[in-house]
Amino acid sequence: MKNLTLRQLRVFTEVARHLSFVRAAEQLHLTPPAVTMQVKELEEAVGLPLFDRQGRKVSLTTGGEYFLVYARRVLATLKDAEVAMARLRHLDTGQLAVGLVATAKYFVPRLLARFRDEHPGIELRLRVSASREELVRLLEAGEVDLAIMGRPPRELVCRAEPFAAHPHVFVAPPDHPLLRDAPVAPEALGAWPMVVRERGSGTRALMDRFLDEHRVTPRIAMEMPSNETLKQAVMAGMGLSFLSLHTLGLELRAGELALVEVVQAPVIRTWNVVHLQSRLLSPAAEALRYFILEEGEAFLAEHDRPWLQPR
Repeated sequence: MKNLTLRQLRVFTEVARHLSFVRAAEQLHLTPPAVTMQVKELEEAVGLPLFDRQGRKVSLTTGGEYFLVYARRVLATLKDAEVAMARLRHLDTGQLAVGLVATAKYFVPRLLARFRDEHPGIELRLRVSASREELVRLLEAGEVDLAIMGRPPRELVCRAEPFAAHPHVFVAPPDHPLLRDAPVAPEALGAWPMVVRERGSGTRALMDRFLDEHRVTPRIAMEMPSNETLKQAVMAGMGLSFLSLHTLGLELRAGELALVEVVQAPVIRTWNVVHLQSRLLSPAAEALRYFILEEGEAFLAEHDRPWLQPR
């Protein structure tokens, strides 16, 4: 079937729809002999008769009925491609709402700034959610086109595509005794107070899983709902903490916080760009999705490199 053409498929489906060569010719603005010739050439390419012709009565053969299913699929796919290309021709305009968990706010604006340099006509709106659950609700309600998050929502039918590593680390004040003993076993963490994220946050869930795996019972001094508050608490000497490395660039460079080198840490998860499968992405959203998948990994790897190299 290498020699069949799209025109032949269109003629075939039109004849099958009307079960009439004459009616199909009228709809296609062709002559009946031209329609007959296209169908004959298609039947030769397929190697089977597609229609039974008894006088003026036309019906599909069994082979014709099967072939009609696939012909319609091909033409529908072509139509989808035409629509997609038409949408992409209007790529540089439109509005785009991007939702993100609070941890992502430390890098997403800089990534979006690069995107805007390439697509200045796209208007971006950022929605920073106080919790993962809130972001899932925004995504489900269609209030954001794309979401940047760690754990994809299992409760929604969505497409989640990982685009970069997301390291989580233990941090301490720069004069903490644990820093002199690096690397330290996970069990050593149980001897020190910790200030941690609230239950229900992705960071807390990841920390609890890591400590449970190593049979460590943490000494929780305080729970806090904010990465910024946690960092201030650690700097004030209130305890160790467990945070996304992507929240720590400024404090690490300034020497206000230090990474605790713990065996089997950092704990690496992934960042995902997520959208509902039931919603067709706009050209702007499709462009940003592609940009994040292409550029996000290198962008964050550059941030992580100074802190993840062996010391």
